[in-house]
Amino acid sequence: MSEDVPRMTSYRPYLLRALTEWINDNGMTPHILVDASVPGVQVPPGAVREGRVVLNIAERAVVGLHIDNAWIGFTARFGGVSQPVNVPVNAVLAVYARETGQGMVLPEESGLPHDGHEGEDGHDGPDETPPSPPEPPPAGKRPHLRVVK
Repeated sequence: MSEDVPRMTSYRPYLLRALTEWINDNGMTPHILVDASVPGVQVPPGAVREGRVVLNIAERAVVGLHIDNAWIGFTARFGGVSQPVNVPVNAVLAVYARETGQGMVLPEESGLPHDGHEGEDGHDGPDETPPSPPEPPPAGKRPHLRVVK
């Protein structure tokens, strides 16, 4: 990239907010797939499976949902106990509707830090390839996100 071209901030938080709004507007339940190994992720350890966690971010399931350009934060009940959840936007791998599996795997941004700032080590996000987009479930079965490594 040329030095005279201005650097733009990450588009990931904008996609995340837009997709969450779209899912809510369609009366469905937004879920996010999070890479729990990214520094700063604060989720109950018991919710993490194979280094990832799926979080229901529907307004009816959480308290105080806040999505800004760097963080997602809210309080949710895990095993009947309210716990704070904080997730850096760069840790979100996908956002999708629980009922249909429709949504998007959030793209990596080459050459841009995920939160608009590089980390102290110069690393700007996970090296792992995100999973394939979720497929709609067959009729009569409960939807789920299929993670492909």
